[in-house]
Amino acid sequence: MQVRILLFATLKDLAGRNRLVLTLPIENANVTDVRQALIAEYPILKANAEAAIAAVNEEYAFPQDAVHDGDEVAFFPPVSGGSVGYPEIFRLAPEPVSTDELVAAITIPATGAVCVFSGMVRGETTQSGDVLHTQNLDYEAYEPMAVAKMRQVAAEIRERWPLVQGIAIVQRVGKLEVGQNTILIACSSGHRDQGCFEAARYGIDRLKEIVPVWKKEVRPSGQSWVEGHYIPTPADRSTSNKD
Repeated sequence: MQVRILLFATLKDLAGRNRLVLTLPIENANVTDVRQALIAEYPILKANAEAAIAAVNEEYAFPQDAVHDGDEVAFFPPVSGGSVGYPEIFRLAPEPVSTDELVAAITIPATGAVCVFSGMVRGETTQSGDVLHTQNLDYEAYEPMAVAKMRQVAAEIRERWPLVQGIAIVQRVGKLEVGQNTILIACSSGHRDQGCFEAARYGIDRLKEIVPVWKKEVRPSGQSWVEGHYIPTPADRSTSNKD
């Protein structure tokens, strides 16, 4: 059987490519079999591939999950629903995003409050008493899955804060300079006490856990991928894909 492999962030850099086709000498394979076959073909990936998160056909996958001929299997480091009649925006944006346009897009006549979270490229970071300087960031996403997971975050927001109206989640991709927006999350509601603050905070925290987006940090001393620590579990699958 053959499977299509996608590699992201550090794994892509180590392999020198982001797409390949693997042939497995068995018919009934699982995620572990694919991972081992990848390492056998690219030994340089061993440490990173063993720790990598897997997704099969744009959904998180786990060691014993079946993989079939022709499936798409993605490996990547830990990252960083329905509209119910309200406006929703989910976008990966290579160009700057207008906060005003985003707010206008999720505002309806019944809206009285909008909470916006905006991430920014920080030029200085204090670490162990030292000031580290960042020149720029380069964001990469597993695009189809990233948008699907943005929708999942919105569905989770609606389950927790049913009075939230519009939701927008926009992640920048590509090279970003110091001071530029990296992400915008906006939630609207009829009143400020109907969950828009809490929903926007939940949105950015949850995005950092399950939406497959990574950043490469470029400093005067060199560059490196910034990888997270959260490891998804079966509970992080979207509702439609849970067993």
